[in-house]
Amino acid sequence: MNVVFILGTAGSGKSLLTSAFSEWLKNAKQRVSVINLDPGVLEMPYSPDLDIRDYVNIEAIMREHHLGPNGAVVAAADLIAEQVGSLNSEIEELGSDIVLVDTPGQMELFAFRASGPYIAKYMTQEQKAVIYLFDSVFSSNPRNFVSNLFLSAAVYNRFLLPFIPVLSKVDLLPSQIVERIIDWSEDAGTLEKEIEEKLKSTERLLSREIAGSISSLGLMHPLVPFSAKTNEGIINLNMALERVFTSGDKYTF
Repeated sequence: MNVVFILGTAGSGKSLLTSAFSEWLKNAKQRVSVINLDPGVLEMPYSPDLDIRDYVNIEAIMREHHLGPNGAVVAAADLIAEQVGSLNSEIEELGSDIVLVDTPGQMELFAFRASGPYIAKYMTQEQKAVIYLFDSVFSSNPRNFVSNLFLSAAVYNRFLLPFIPVLSKVDLLPSQIVERIIDWSEDAGTLEKEIEEKLKSTERLLSREIAGSISSLGLMHPLVPFSAKTNEGIINLNMALERVFTSGDKYTF
């Protein structure tokens, strides 16, 4: 069993990727299960095999602790960690080849609280990886791209798991802009040139130094372009996971 945690900023397309990729894996004859770890979600584009809302109820938390919606979601994120044992039992019963874990829409609830890395560490002892989504529309200028690059490095530092960066929602941008973003992720020099040409003053200095530091740490990796609408890039995403989990040996047919 392989476990994949899907993270990214709010609106970056985590649930849509989870839905599209799980369907593709099923068509590839894989036993795939999907876990929803967002206790506050109202609607999802898939039917989860395991739903954290069966364990943690936001409205009950609001009533019991006299919290508003935001406070209740924060409290729920921590309460989820207490359910890891029960979640593990259900996961084992699913008997899947691969498990996709759709994390909370507000990324900080999972990535930047103590409960998130704890859940990732103790949710089964199987092989694990993180898919991190770069929202293509947000990342289409060098300043925003560097900001997202910084966030991705912070997420990697929190989990220290094999890490696959994905450029999501590429169907929303012209192909030449998508290619330009991919070039930034593949070549630090190309990104630095764009920073020098497009940015000024403090934003130029900060972006250059942040990008340079992340590159020197070896934390810049080529983005996998992906569209949940058209399935563009889905084979390359699967190949990236195969490299992580099976040293490149295929597990789909």
